[in-house]
Amino acid sequence: MQMVRIPEVAEELAARFSAAGHRLFLVGGSVRDALLGRDSDDLDFTTPARPDAVLAVLAGWAEAVWDTGIAFGTVGARRHGVTVEITTFRADAYDRLTRNPVVAFGDTIDDDLVRRDFTANAMAVELTDADEARSTVASRTGRRFVDPHGGLAALAAGVLDTPATPEESFADDPLRMLRAVRFVSQLGFTPAPRVVEAMTAMAGELARITRERVQVELSKLILGVHPRRAVELMVDTGLADHVLPEVPAMRLAIDEHMQHKDVYTHSLVVLEQAIDREEPGKPDLVLRLAALLHDIGKPDTRRREPDGRVSFHHHEVVGAKMARRRLRELRYPKSVIDEVGQLVFLHLRFHGYGNGEWTDSAVRRYVTDAGPLLDRLHALVRSDCTTRNRRRATALQRSYDGLENRIATLREQEELDSIRPDLDGNAIMTLLGIPPGPLVGRAYKHLLAVRMEQGPLGAEAAEAELRRWAAEQ
Repeated sequence: MQMVRIPEVAEELAARFSAAGHRLFLVGGSVRDALLGRDSDDLDFTTPARPDAVLAVLAGWAEAVWDTGIAFGTVGARRHGVTVEITTFRADAYDRLTRNPVVAFGDTIDDDLVRRDFTANAMAVELTDADEARSTVASRTGRRFVDPHGGLAALAAGVLDTPATPEESFADDPLRMLRAVRFVSQLGFTPAPRVVEAMTAMAGELARITRERVQVELSKLILGVHPRRAVELMVDTGLADHVLPEVPAMRLAIDEHMQHKDVYTHSLVVLEQAIDREEPGKPDLVLRLAALLHDIGKPDTRRREPDGRVSFHHHEVVGAKMARRRLRELRYPKSVIDEVGQLVFLHLRFHGYGNGEWTDSAVRRYVTDAGPLLDRLHALVRSDCTTRNRRRATALQRSYDGLENRIATLREQEELDSIRPDLDGNAIMTLLGIPPGPLVGRAYKHLLAVRMEQGPLGAEAAEAELRRWAAEQ
């Protein structure tokens, strides 16, 4: 087909299928991405050949073959750095209790396409020749483009719709609702009204999906090009109530500046501003999650003060605990949980800096507590400034410029990123004449606190301080 560039690996595979007397179609997201001009090292195919016949075709051609999905008709392979998945035509039925289909192999490409999630993914290009007559869209090269559900028109219009009714599609597999949100983020699609209606009515069906699968889709949509649109769609349809319920809860809390925006809207703006501070082409899951979740502690800490103002005291402490709990529930890796939680915990600390009133000790502690997250913390704190008061915004950014300059100065003077006491554990044990044990740890912590407060002491002053401390124990 002229408008779809067929990768060389696909051409090779098609020749082998044709020689074996089988038909082969490039299908689904591979066709969609080719039409959008997006390159991919993962190609999806479908065929009427049964899995054992597919394995026979791959023998001697693929560099690696795996059959972990063979029960569902899928065989995977790899050649020249390209991963291919070949699935036998399917005409599945679902029990509507889980998302696992009762696998039934089909005999026609149309039966296979109608079971797919969205019309933009229900297109195929036949790569092999067949003699039977067909009602198709033909290309100048003779390749057959199969589009029974108007996927090409939907793709051109940027509309997300389902081949069958969305109610049927989402009842078969509720995860498709989150996939719809993901495509909004990644591709900028707009869901058809009937898709939004079905998502809203069926949001509770997400309870059938494992947390691990939900997490994968959430991460992909957060890392997309339009994550704000995706989050808004999740909240508007009620999907967020079953994925990140803390996010829609922020709509209930006005922000601390008593402006018209609520904390929810503020958090979406912070997310967008944090994205603007990323390295180009390097979306940062930890930074984006922290930006979205940094104020989730506000609804639980909201208090009306005697003067009528609203406060959110210690919302960063409460929010950090909430973020950790939610991310654990979604089965995120421990590293992501710890890093997001720490950023939420630290995001408010800068507001005690004022016009530079912090001591060098306070600056050291800021850097040490942030550790390897310091650059992300810089981005988060700067992004957290969403005030429309230009003078205040300029003052806040200038103040943070001052903090970063002080950090740079101290870093040059003191190797700030690796602050350690002037004496290590071995020196402490030698000087005090004690064996390894809790006393060594307490002495180390004391010297570290002195180091943070006073800066480098030097070995002689550190030894004198250690003896003074030990004498008081």
